[in-house]
Amino acid sequence: MPIVHTVGGAKDPDQLGRTLMHEHVFVQDPEIMANYPHLWDESAEIDNAVTRLRALRDTGITAIADPTVLGLGRDIPRLLRVAARVPDLTIIVATGLYTYRDVPLSLHHRGPGTTLGGEDPLIPLFLHDLTEGIAGTGVRAAFLKCAADIHGLTPDVTRVLHAVIAAHHRTGAPITVHTSVTNDTPLEVQALLKAEGVDLSRVVLGHVGDSTDLDLLKRLADNGSYLGMDRFGLDLAITAEQRIETVRALCAAGYAERMVLSQDSCSHIDWFPPGVKEQMLPNWRYDYLSDTVIPALLAQDVPQSAIDQMLITNPRDYFTPA
Repeated sequence: MPIVHTVGGAKDPDQLGRTLMHEHVFVQDPEIMANYPHLWDESAEIDNAVTRLRALRDTGITAIADPTVLGLGRDIPRLLRVAARVPDLTIIVATGLYTYRDVPLSLHHRGPGTTLGGEDPLIPLFLHDLTEGIAGTGVRAAFLKCAADIHGLTPDVTRVLHAVIAAHHRTGAPITVHTSVTNDTPLEVQALLKAEGVDLSRVVLGHVGDSTDLDLLKRLADNGSYLGMDRFGLDLAITAEQRIETVRALCAAGYAERMVLSQDSCSHIDWFPPGVKEQMLPNWRYDYLSDTVIPALLAQDVPQSAIDQMLITNPRDYFTPA
């Protein structure tokens, strides 16, 4: 029987239900937090996360994929404290490394193309998370995450991609890649993955929903990947109306089978001073998709079957081993 590893243990992918494919709980710099603990109240932030995730569950969402990996402050013991208080929401976690340009200094002299050379030490780290568990918690990652953004496929970004590909081939774990539509990274990432033998149907191209270019999005979908229409509520690159219209148009053209939905939101993120995120981006929250986006899509003649395809069937298939 196929299984997907979650914070609460192994599940049948059919049990996931309505799944948001790109949501964070905590995003922070752990070194800053360790040295300046007065900058946040951990207990209060855990309470906030529990309240927000319970509200999300009350909208009918039953699972989230949290792609918080190295570089974003992944802390599974803290996440377990949250999950224990929201037992009816499944949380799926990832392994990988998030960087736009360089790997951490601790990796500069180890691995391919470095002073010492050899196999990339990232690979056994990713494999450990996928097969044994993270930080002694027993919680296993269920997917791989990396990034290619404004700097494109730099040598170190490409190195991380290759480590992710190696772990994918050894375990079958699917891949999510943060991309940027300000350049050609979605197509370049697809080309690299395909050249390295990755089945593109096991890949989510994150954040391509920042584009309204239907020709580009159809091309990416035709290549086989899932389109991450995953920043609803983040009204910066484009408006909510543009995001909704793009999904509507793609559904009308028969692409519901190649899209996943989400918000890329988080309960706590230290990229902004306290309260600023809520003031600047009031729609960037866990329940915006359920409360606003889905009703708008249904009102614009997107059938419930297409909504279920994007929220239930596609996530299930993504997490089902090929």
